Amino acid sequence: MSSAAYTGIPLALLATTAYNVGLILEKRALGRMPAIDMRRVPRVIVSLLTSRAWLAGFALMLTGLGCQTVVLTFEPVSIVQPVLASGIALVLVLSRLVLRERLGGAETWCVATIAVSVVLLALSATGTSTEAGHHASPGWMAAVMIPSIIVGVLVAASSLHARGRKHGAPVTGVCFGIGTGLLYGVAALAIKALSGILVSHHTVTSIAIAVLSSPYLYVLAGCLGVAMLLFQAALQACRASIVVPVSAVASSVYFVIAGTWLFNEHLPASPVRLGLRLTGIVLAALVLIMLSRQAPERGSGPAADSAATVPVTWPT
Repeated sequence: MSSAAYTGIPLALLATTAYNVGLILEKRALGRMPAIDMRRVPRVIVSLLTSRAWLAGFALMLTGLGCQTVVLTFEPVSIVQPVLASGIALVLVLSRLVLRERLGGAETWCVATIAVSVVLLALSATGTSTEAGHHASPGWMAAVMIPSIIVGVLVAASSLHARGRKHGAPVTGVCFGIGTGLLYGVAALAIKALSGILVSHHTVTSIAIAVLSSPYLYVLAGCLGVAMLLFQAALQACRASIVVPVSAVASSVYFVIAGTWLFNEHLPASPVRLGLRLTGIVLAALVLIMLSRQAPERGSGPAADSAATVPVTWPT
């Protein structure tokens, strides 16, 4: 392990801790707020920005994203992302202790499998090249990002449509998680691209100019803005113990696959480690399929009860 990893991995742990604790604080704040109506986005934004509890969670999330940007400047995607995804365990503990959410038997096994897939991805990164990539072809980045954004929005929006129909299909939070996971994955690619600016520029002025002139800054802002609104609707309507893990694993798998390829980072040379990575990715995909086939179960406790009764609407 390189000397940078001794700094990078703890910083990645700090990033994922701050980010996921922020999510739990947001979820608790959303339970006390009016139902999110996506037909009135300005009103939703004002409601969020005037809630001190929600702002506290959002500030922690921003802290986590800032730490993530820094750590990606000197650690490769294949090492950083599994560490970031380890925050799933923290979310599950806090959702049980703070939000009083409970999982059904099949859901428990699925979430446990998600944790195993994250461990496999982390083990596959052990001993790999510690050289982080910083530059990718703009053409390939666009070819990957644009379809991913479209699919992510459509998948998440389908959950809002289903939630708004009186006799529509039940929503478990899986589609919310997959859709927002894709958007957050694209945002992570943009963060990775922006992290290269910190390496190639050495003064505050040159860094500021390069960042402001980079299209990735605006891709990042757009994806985070849309994903954040959709994710708030998901947190309010569904259990955090389902939405957050699914979103995290979808984002992680997407980012590891796309980021490693786009930024020309090396796959594990060892057949064993390569097998671990492929197994982790396959397990994650199977879990998403299994969760999507589960009928939603009503949780217990105030947080779950409020989530089960909140109507979330989408423009028709």
